[in-house]
Amino acid sequence: MLTIGLFLTISFLVSVAGLAALIWAISSGQFAFGQRQARVIFHEGEEGELDDPTVSGEAIDRERTAIDASTARPVTLLLVAAVLWLVLGSVFGLIASLKLHMPDWLDGSAALTFGRVRTLHLTLVIYGWLSLAGIATATWITPRLFRTPLRSAGFITWGAMLWNIGLVAGLIAIASGWNDGEEWLEIPWQIDGLLAVGGALTVYPLLRTAFSREVEHIYVSGWYYLAGMMWFPALFIIANIPYVFVGAEQATVNWWFAHNVLGLWLTPLGLGAAYYFIPKIIGKPVYSYALSLLGFWALALFYSQVGIHHLIGGPVPTWVVTLSVVQSVMMFVPVLAVAINQHVVVARNLWAFRASLPLRFVSLGAIMYTLASFEGSLEALRSINTVTHFTQFTIGHAHLGAYGFASFIMFGGVYYMMPRITGRPWPWPGLIAAHFWCVVVGFALYFTALTIGGWLEGEAMLDASRPFSASVILLKPFLEGRSLGGAIMTLGHFLFAINVAAILLPRSASRAAVAA
Repeated sequence: MLTIGLFLTISFLVSVAGLAALIWAISSGQFAFGQRQARVIFHEGEEGELDDPTVSGEAIDRERTAIDASTARPVTLLLVAAVLWLVLGSVFGLIASLKLHMPDWLDGSAALTFGRVRTLHLTLVIYGWLSLAGIATATWITPRLFRTPLRSAGFITWGAMLWNIGLVAGLIAIASGWNDGEEWLEIPWQIDGLLAVGGALTVYPLLRTAFSREVEHIYVSGWYYLAGMMWFPALFIIANIPYVFVGAEQATVNWWFAHNVLGLWLTPLGLGAAYYFIPKIIGKPVYSYALSLLGFWALALFYSQVGIHHLIGGPVPTWVVTLSVVQSVMMFVPVLAVAINQHVVVARNLWAFRASLPLRFVSLGAIMYTLASFEGSLEALRSINTVTHFTQFTIGHAHLGAYGFASFIMFGGVYYMMPRITGRPWPWPGLIAAHFWCVVVGFALYFTALTIGGWLEGEAMLDASRPFSASVILLKPFLEGRSLGGAIMTLGHFLFAINVAAILLPRSASRAAVAA
């Protein structure tokens, strides 16, 4: 009864808060659907011009110098930590992938067993790379949207330090065998408080900046960022309450959290960035601003219960799973809104796609958001889920969203932001292109292998005339293909880290490092 009452109370309070936000948005004109509101990201004379520091070599945005200066230190700290965690997380991910078809490799230490290495990889990329890179991007873009310097920037610095301390403690705990045993919630709840406090400290300056904005209308990226900053703390705190959720209830809360981390945390961070970078780089507003707002509110309305389709066939009420399936299918609405808006403006300006490497990363990430969302909606259907459940197909789908969508957009965002932050151009543009092709080719191999292999695996497990071992044996070449793709992606991540280090170090220091 405590659990049911808690959920009902929280649902009621969240609904009231959402209704209040909706009423305020309507009364204050935030639902204005004209293209004039789509142009708030541009200053006079910027429309129609390609804005890409990797092409022009112009590192300083003179129209926004004071605003960019206010975010430089905290954003740099967040991005450096994010890149370091990406590289380390990639190494653990590659080790975990290799152990799937080389199980006797590195079997002399408990910390290097598959269960711990895979969990370290997942924790590093979600809470280290994607969350910190997403917060950094939001911190950099938000003051630009509101045309005012970042307020209380020191809170973000302290928040980043606490977050990283908590992450390090969580990684040590996981490596030593102490974890909460739930997907995406493995960090012990006794340590989670550090991440919660650190996250709260990073959100406060963004809220202060929003309240001090110099523009009347909140551009759609601002809606995504502000909502994500409210949604994630609620998800994280509720899911980590100890000794409340047990058994089937615990599994339900687990997948409610795990799927919403992607849909109500990484998706707002990714789409908020895409809605800013795509039109800003091209120099033209989104195709339909009305659709952009429709997509945001449809995401808020339909996504929250999507994750329960992972429990199809489990000991949970049928109506809960059916509600999740219905909401999964309804996600076609916001996804189509995003797809029409972002893909059309890029398709009409392919010259910019060819010229701009940051735009290639971001626009491909937006395409993979569309693909991941459509695939997820189809995968929620019982007829398809029967085949794909408990297979490598699901792993491929998760990477299509978390890597293909979110990471690609963060890559492009970093390549756009860093020259503005440092005031220096990228020293080796060729390495940016090398990074791009490594992650594109590597991920194509990775995703294709897991998708085809996972489907065949599912069909083999459903065939009563075949032993279970048949599904394992047929999967081995596809797992080897996964490792090959993962190795190429990891190489790309090292190139990415070299690029970031090169622009942060003085030119003479970076040349000396290369010579050595």
